[in-house]
This record gives sequence, C-alpha cells and structure tokens, in this order.
Amino acid sequence: MSTPPARRGAVLLAVLLSTLTFPLAITGASVALPAVGAELGGGPTALQWVVNSYNACFAAFLVCAGAVADAVGRRRVYAAGVLLFCAAGLLCLFARDVAVLNLLRAVGGVGAAAAVAGGGAMLAATFEGPVRARAFGLLGTVLGAGTAFGPAVAGLLVDTLGWRAAFAAPAVVAGLALALVPLMPAARGTGRPVDRPGAVLFTSALAVLVAALVEGPARGLPAVLAGLAVSALLLAAFVLVERRSPEPLVDVALLGNRRFVAYALAAAAFMAVLVPLLVYLPSYLIAVVGLGAAQAGLWLLMLTGPTLFLPALGAELASRLPHTAVVAGALVLCGAGSAGLLVLGPDATPWTLLLPFLLIGVGVGLTNGTVDGMAMGVVDAERTGVASGVFNATRITVETVALACAGAVLAALTGGRLEGEGFTDAFHVVALALAGVAALAAAGVLVLGGRGEKEPEKSPLS
Repeated sequence: MSTPPARRGAVLLAVLLSTLTFPLAITGASVALPAVGAELGGGPTALQWVVNSYNACFAAFLVCAGAVADAVGRRRVYAAGVLLFCAAGLLCLFARDVAVLNLLRAVGGVGAAAAVAGGGAMLAATFEGPVRARAFGLLGTVLGAGTAFGPAVAGLLVDTLGWRAAFAAPAVVAGLALALVPLMPAARGTGRPVDRPGAVLFTSALAVLVAALVEGPARGLPAVLAGLAVSALLLAAFVLVERRSPEPLVDVALLGNRRFVAYALAAAAFMAVLVPLLVYLPSYLIAVVGLGAAQAGLWLLMLTGPTLFLPALGAELASRLPHTAVVAGALVLCGAGSAGLLVLGPDATPWTLLLPFLLIGVGVGLTNGTVDGMAMGVVDAERTGVASGVFNATRITVETVALACAGAVLAALTGGRLEGEGFTDAFHVVALALAGVAALAAAGVLVLGGRGEKEPEKSPLS
C-alpha cells in the first residue's frame, strides 16, 4: 500500500528540519568554544570534549542505530533520537560546568545518531524511484546548507545572545520536527536481533581511541600508547565478531570491493580535512587574529560556501570523466588548500585566506553527495542499504578520529595555550598533516579505484 501524500510530506519535512541541525551542532560548538572557555573555564582538553563528545557518540551509535531502527521501528527510533537531541541542547542553557556541558553534548550525539539512522530509513521506505533520489538530493542540500552557513549563524548567535544559544538554537529547530511525528506512517519493526556484542565492541573501541587522543597531551605518551593498544584489540575483536555473527552490524565483506573502499575512504578524507578546520579555525581567528565570533563565521563562508553550490557541477563532471579522476582531483585541491594555510598568521586578511579556503571548499563541494552515489553504484542493488550504513559510518568515524588527532596535536605543540605564536606554528603543522591526508587519499583512490569507469562494478558480495 502506498503512503498517502500528506504522510510522505510529513516525513520529508521532518527529516529535513532535523537534519539541518546536526552539522550546526558541530560548527556552532566550534565558534562558541572561546566563549565557553572564558565563562566555564577548563583547559584545552576539557574544551576539546565539547566537540569530540558529540562527534564520538554520533559516530559510535550511528553504526548500531540503523539496526535498532529496523528491529523496533524507524519512526520510534527517529522520534526518540530527535527528542534526546532537543533535550540535551536545551539543557545546555543551564550548564554551569564544562563537565556537565560535555555530558550533555555526548547525549546529543547519541540522539543525532538515532535521528539520522531512523530518518534515512524512513525516507528510503517512504519514497521510491526518481522521487526517492530527489528526496535524498534535498537531504544532501540541507546537510550542505548546515555546514556552509553553520559558522556564520553560530557566530551571530554567540555575539548577540551568548554561547548557550549556539547549542540551544539547533535543538529548537529540530524540535519543530517532533510536531510532525504523529503524521508519519508507523511501521512495526522486524524484531530482528541486534548484534549487541558488535555494538559494544565498536563503541568501546572508538571511545577508547578518541579518549587516548584527546587526553594524551595531558597524560603523557605511555597513556596514549596504552589507549591505542586497547582500541586496536577491541577493533580486532569487533571484526572477528562481525565475521561470525548471523546478523552483523557491518558486513565486512564489503571491504573486498576495492572501488567501494576507495570512494568510502575518499569521502572520509574530505571530512577529515574539512571538519578539523571548521572546528579550530574559529578559535584561531578569534584568539590570534582578533575577530569577533560573528566575523569569524563570516570569513569561514569562503571555505564552506562552495560545499553548497558546487555539487551539481561535480555531478556533471562525474558524468563525463572517469570517477576516480574526479575524486582524486578534488582531493588534490583539498590538499593544496590545506598546504596553502601556511599563510595563516596574526595579520591574516580575507584576501590572504581566500585562495586556500576556496581550494578546500571547491574540492569538497565538487564531490559532496556525488561520491556517495559513486559508492552505491559499485555494489549490487540489494546491498545498497548495508553499503550506505558502512559508507556513512566510515565517514563519520574517520572524521571523529581526525578531529581528535588535530586537537591533540594543537594541545601538545602549544602546551595547552591556544593563543599567540605557538598557536600559529601548531596550526601550520596541522594544516600540513591534513594536506598529507588528502594526498594519501588521492593516491589510494587511484590505486584502489582503477580507471573508475562509470559502469557499475559487481560486488563481491553476490
């Protein structure tokens, strides 16, 4: 039985509204960090957790949230996720301690993961054929808008209403989606068992890894190495469990599809470059260059604007050129832009930062959404749901690890003081490291992806 138009509209509007807020929750926190530190105190490590606790929980729970949504019902998981995200964001208005703020951010990340998994599953189940493609195209556009305008919006909120507004405003917008939940079609879950051992192992592995990276500068090298070792053991156990589980969270056989792996790693590399810059550039522009929060957000539009306006051009290029050439070329642009951030200094102006910002933004923008389609096009049709989950989990997990690594390097090289000449030198090191990540990813795409013809490749999963 087809879904009535009113219910289809409710699903689309609700998912778009809530999805808009999730990138805002990351970029808003980054712009608010200097003000949070000034009022609540806490060292660089505690302030890193304001961003990393949200990202780590988002990544860790996204892996299992899709399986839970299938088991107990997509609408139920979506509504619970949005409610959790809203409650956590609004409670940030009353946070008087950075540890409490970090706990609320972690809860918000869990809610965002549930809402994303449940919302994406509802879209896939509600729409079919070309209409489904347009619905997911709108979803990509909304995500791009949240990323593009998030820093500017958050900066204006911080300057006019205070830093708490940067956390509460996304919660209010997402809360509007809750009013539409009764209009959404309800469906029973499959009752299929969730791979609980796999969920626990993956969540634990990522949590230990991020904790080791964030806490490392304060606790010393032995603690970092111990954390990395524990994380590696947990991840190895996760892979073993997934191989033997009758209902695995992640189908590790997808790793045998070289082109799928190439596109998943490329998508992850784009975010591994972009997100650390979106998080730590506002702090640099405010603390070293001397900008206000709103002005810093406006400067970052040079970096984020192309991510919203260029996906159509990227899709056109992908229809005419080998896919691997388009993806590798975009990664090279990102790497060149990151290396160009060596011009960053106390006397930086919009004109000195225009070229590196645009190179990074153009590289990400040309593949925003397009690389997702490339990845889904090289697996069998009946496996696209599983492949989509693996693809998105890879992207957000690598993004989270990259963000934690960048914060750890900045904290270690500045001695915990993100200001002055030390901050500039440390940021140059991070920029070069991100350029290296982009270069390695470009090489990996060319090696794994082959010629990158546009014809779908048969998956080894058939």
